[in-house]
Amino acid sequence: MVYKSIADKLCIRLNSSAYNIGAPLPAEMKLAEEFGVSRMTIRRAINLLVASGMVVRRHGSGTYVARKDVYHETSSLTGMVEGVQRQGKNVVSKVLDFEVIPAPPSIACQLRLRADERLYFSRRVRYVDGKPLLVEDSYMPVKLFRNLSIAHLEGSKLNYIEKECNIIIGGNNEGLIPVLADKQIAALMEVPEKTPLLRITSLFYSVDGEYLNYSVMYRNANVYQVEYCLKRIYA
Repeated sequence: MVYKSIADKLCIRLNSSAYNIGAPLPAEMKLAEEFGVSRMTIRRAINLLVASGMVVRRHGSGTYVARKDVYHETSSLTGMVEGVQRQGKNVVSKVLDFEVIPAPPSIACQLRLRADERLYFSRRVRYVDGKPLLVEDSYMPVKLFRNLSIAHLEGSKLNYIEKECNIIIGGNNEGLIPVLADKQIAALMEVPEKTPLLRITSLFYSVDGEYLNYSVMYRNANVYQVEYCLKRIYA
């Protein structure tokens, strides 16, 4: 339905850095002109946002942003847990699978390991305020993390790597591809099949040049947005 599509677009807009909590929404007439629909359609779209708690109507004043979904603005390397917890949100990680496996050739290539070298494989779902935010498949070399456990994966991997293993993280290479949720991922994310998701590959490396972790993540872009603030470096 048109009004639901508009509500989704407004949700993404309100979660961006352009809107702070307490900021007013544009007038219904202005939004109707922007989207080329009637004021009634805009009102139904806003009603959905009111019902979700994202915006609130104030009689005689207007409509205002009441809360934001998960939003992460970054100019430095920050873990998802760190970024989300700073917003006062509750993060829970549920580990669905954890085992030691021989490195598949494609993963060994990413981590610069020999084929069949031992890896920890884990699959976990990250929940924010009770909503599934992402599904993550992760691969970590056993030789670097001898005592990795489910308890560590239920917390922050970055904290484990830096604080317990005393490894200084040098950076992270990420790749983003839009995909449609298959049956398995859709069930874990609690969304319909073929829902648009972001498939993100992540490769962490240390300051010494060792590759620490390779992850494949699926994120629901409707409830999680990231803005990267990148600076140009001149030689």
